[in-house]
Amino acid sequence: MIGLKSLQLLAWTFIAAAVLVAMDGAPAQTKIERLDPAVDQIIPATAILQKVATGFSWTEGPIWIHSGYLLFSDTDRNKIHKLTADGGTSVFEEPTGSPAKVAVGDPQNGPNGLTLDRRGRLTAAGNCGRNVWRLESLTVQAPRTILADSYQGKKLNCPNDLIYRSDGSLYFTDPPYGMGKEDEDPAKELKVNGVYRIPNALNQKAGAAPDRAQLQLLITDLPRPNGIAFSPDEHYLYVDNSEPKKFWMRYKVQTDGTLADGKVFYDATSDPRPGYPDGIKIDTRGNLYSAGPGGVWIFTPEGKHLGTIVVPEMVGNLNWGGDGKTLYITASTSVYRIALNARGIRP
Repeated sequence: MIGLKSLQLLAWTFIAAAVLVAMDGAPAQTKIERLDPAVDQIIPATAILQKVATGFSWTEGPIWIHSGYLLFSDTDRNKIHKLTADGGTSVFEEPTGSPAKVAVGDPQNGPNGLTLDRRGRLTAAGNCGRNVWRLESLTVQAPRTILADSYQGKKLNCPNDLIYRSDGSLYFTDPPYGMGKEDEDPAKELKVNGVYRIPNALNQKAGAAPDRAQLQLLITDLPRPNGIAFSPDEHYLYVDNSEPKKFWMRYKVQTDGTLADGKVFYDATSDPRPGYPDGIKIDTRGNLYSAGPGGVWIFTPEGKHLGTIVVPEMVGNLNWGGDGKTLYITASTSVYRIALNARGIRP
């Protein structure tokens, strides 16, 4: 069985092949949907969407390393790639340590979302590795520490995206994407597609087994939880849902790190374009930038849709890089970037 995600990706790949003629490093045809004048303060009139690398399987998890390069996942090929500012690419890690396919279907063996802790260590949503892991350094064959792999004795599904809070805890989403039959896959052990919290993940000792009894299940009622991000003050956590309905949620973060008062932030179910809510990032003013139908959607902190950066491939994730005002976008087979006026929040 091929999931809706796979069908959308296939359709979007054909569309992109038909309409995208830009060569690597050249500007793609830039289209901005400007729905509110406030978006002009974020996206310059002269903004150019540039395709800086292509030829991958399904790009995900962009994260800027402060010494001056981007890492991103090539999920279906079980690799993490390094992208320099001039567009040069190389393999950072292969294989990434994920096991063989969970089941026949989407071949999403490699990691998905990537982030950094405040000590500069790369942390990955292991996807079909069915875990969350951390590299102890950014060196070749660095030691790996598993931060989470099960809940109440049952294996996680396919951890998808993740973010640290300033208290050192780590939050991650766990949909069944990557399992061939998703919810009906015989390898799926958990009934829920949840959002979890690992308390004090920052201080887990290198090489130590995860403290499985401490893993907290925070959200249980989203069919396909996916992207995740905190507001600048960490008073709110945003989590989006990819399908069958396309919407973003906002939760109040309690003092103990748990969540309350979940409300729909924005619902885009009626938008028929290929793509769905996925990776989310925030700028210093609290505006949200998220994968969505047709490209990258931009919202105010109050949930007003200001505009969309139209991308000629289906967007999976995005992140801030370079000077902090350059938005890198992982979309299907390629990586794009666009210079903005806003400054992003990044680890």
